[in-house]
Amino acid sequence: MASSNLNEDLAAQISRIADALDRLAPAPPAQNGLKAAEAFVWEPDSSVLKSVPKVNRVPFSLLKGIDRQAETLLANTRNHALGLPSNNALLWGARGTGKSSLVKAVHAELNSQQSKQELLVLVEIHREDIPTLPSLLGILRDQDRRCIVFCDDLTFEGMDDGYKALKAVLEGGLEGRPENVVFYATSNRRHMMARDMIENETSVAIHRGEAVEEKVSLSDRFGLWLGFHHLDQETYFEIVNGYAASLGITVDAHELQARAKEWTVTRGSRSGRVAWQFIQQIAGEQGVKIDLSS
Repeated sequence: MASSNLNEDLAAQISRIADALDRLAPAPPAQNGLKAAEAFVWEPDSSVLKSVPKVNRVPFSLLKGIDRQAETLLANTRNHALGLPSNNALLWGARGTGKSSLVKAVHAELNSQQSKQELLVLVEIHREDIPTLPSLLGILRDQDRRCIVFCDDLTFEGMDDGYKALKAVLEGGLEGRPENVVFYATSNRRHMMARDMIENETSVAIHRGEAVEEKVSLSDRFGLWLGFHHLDQETYFEIVNGYAASLGITVDAHELQARAKEWTVTRGSRSGRVAWQFIQQIAGEQGVKIDLSS
């Protein structure tokens, strides 16, 4: 009888311990279905794709001065949407020249031409989360929708080894890139690394040439390199006029141009971003509301 009571007490203690462990264990990750939205943000801590109901972006038709880059990326993305061969793309160059705007605009432009069942999914991964890219691709590999994984402002500094994980994912490994995924990144640097980072590696390497090759070879993993540069004044005015017309802003053409030129002097540069900031100033003055989310 005593033995029976002891067994019952032991079983009860084991049950309580098991319940406590269950409470301490992390909750299982939520299902990562891609039908809830057209865009998601990767949250690696919980292995969840957080849906983005409205993406803040500029319409494809309003992107001026980057016609060649726009047509090239649009064609590559269309091939991906159709299940045809396509390349990973690196959009590099000066700040504010439309790199990230183009990625989002191309995604929206193609989806406007697709049926609901064929919509492309845009998944953003933050630069600091690049080491978790293999986990993200593991989730996307099993999905029945075609995806663009997008990392904005991808650069590596100091002892950051994230570039090794990215390089392995883009081309290496047994599984390779999932057939339903293409990777797009923007960077202010062609090789995504600061010059002093390359030089530091070179200075301590036994074979200096191999150290440089190791660093710069990352950009070689991208089949498309699209360069973006500062605008000339004529193209800058074309962008300003296009924004004004699209938003219904009515300002005398000469006044608009003069003020747009003055705005670049205060900012010290001409770019699509500077043009957009100027138009926001004018829209505010005229009481024109801007909503380009979709």
